[in-house]
Amino acid sequence: METGTEQLIEHLKQVLVPLNATPYPDVDCPPSTPKRASVALILRIQPNNAHWPGREALENQSVQPSQDSEASLKDRIDAFFSQTWVQHGDPEMLFIKRATRVGDKWNGHIALPGGKRDPEDASDEAAAVRETLEEVGIDLSPGNALHIGNLPQRIVTTSWGKVPLMVLCPYIYLLTSSEYPSQRLQPTEVASTHWVSLRALMSPALRTYEYADVSARLAKSGLGIKKWFLQLMLSKMMFAAVRLVPSNSVYCSSIPGFIPQGQSPIHSTAILGKIKEVCMGPEANYPESQQPLLLWGLTLGVVSDFLEHIPPHDALELWTYPTFTNWDVRFTMWAMSYRFRKRKAEEIRAAVHAEWNSEGDQEGPLSDILAEEVVEEPGEVGIAGLGVGRHWGKRKRANMIARGAAVNSMVEGYYPIVRKAVATALCGRMTLLSLLVVYLWRRWHRR
Repeated sequence: METGTEQLIEHLKQVLVPLNATPYPDVDCPPSTPKRASVALILRIQPNNAHWPGREALENQSVQPSQDSEASLKDRIDAFFSQTWVQHGDPEMLFIKRATRVGDKWNGHIALPGGKRDPEDASDEAAAVRETLEEVGIDLSPGNALHIGNLPQRIVTTSWGKVPLMVLCPYIYLLTSSEYPSQRLQPTEVASTHWVSLRALMSPALRTYEYADVSARLAKSGLGIKKWFLQLMLSKMMFAAVRLVPSNSVYCSSIPGFIPQGQSPIHSTAILGKIKEVCMGPEANYPESQQPLLLWGLTLGVVSDFLEHIPPHDALELWTYPTFTNWDVRFTMWAMSYRFRKRKAEEIRAAVHAEWNSEGDQEGPLSDILAEEVVEEPGEVGIAGLGVGRHWGKRKRANMIARGAAVNSMVEGYYPIVRKAVATALCGRMTLLSLLVVYLWRRWHRR
């Protein structure tokens, strides 16, 4: 019995082995910022009810070859995907919702398990394994998961790319059990965890926008304008997002606010509450419904790097260029970035259609890009974390890998245009306001 996910499972298998065979290079820390952080992109296969694993399959899950070499990892991947319940299963990815903490600007954001690398961590990968165990209680050791490889590393910055914070290192793991792993959520870090199907992440129907106030970051970016003025003039910024539809969720019941505190809205005696109930119905006094889980910013960029390897290779459509809600600022940004966006689109189309062989001797638009030997600075993450990873265009890399890096290149060089467009739009507003004041002043004096 077909489940409709067999092709996605086959594509996933074909992606994992090359990701391990051709790892992305490490990005060095900036001289002034020797900090590194690692996150774990954790995959699992949810069995279909019609192909539930039997006793024999459950016993075979613990029998795994050694992981001493790339060949043995390929054997383990082949053995895992040869199981019937895997071939008809549904691939899922794990996300966390960050707990609310004082001073944490990422409160409530959707993220991947992980954190900063400690001095005792032997490597960036070791930091991802340790942080995952501490935050969500999932063991990523070879007996429970396959370490597939890494994704492009990023230099995370603040103030729109001007101040480096750390280097972010994403790693990919595949759980080998058919059962959901037991979890132990750390209350100070994680409010809940959510398993989301890759089909949902790739669905155009779940793409939406996140609206964020970035006036504080603009005020610190060298424009010399106060935060309150920017907030008044620019309104909010729009970022592409994906609405998550979890198949399984785990909540940390010990965090503050898990159970709403206060008087029941049914017994509310406040006059305002009574008025709301009369005008809008009894449900008006109930607490607001839970906000949707939105994947955006830095985590969306990391997830896009992975999904771009999987056909139909449309992860670039998971996001659009960030812009503002006000029409005049949005139009100014569109006009000033038109040539930039057109050039980027041409580069991506060249990467999509070029047939680049493993020897790198084919001529074409992509070969010209990949043949460049210019040493570039590693990519930086700018606005709200959505940004570029390492510099793309490494010679003798498969076309699939080149496309994965191309996702990061889309916004490389976009943020300086944003700053110029914001300044231009604000100057335009001030000019129009000044002309209006002069016009009204002259009319008043003529009377």
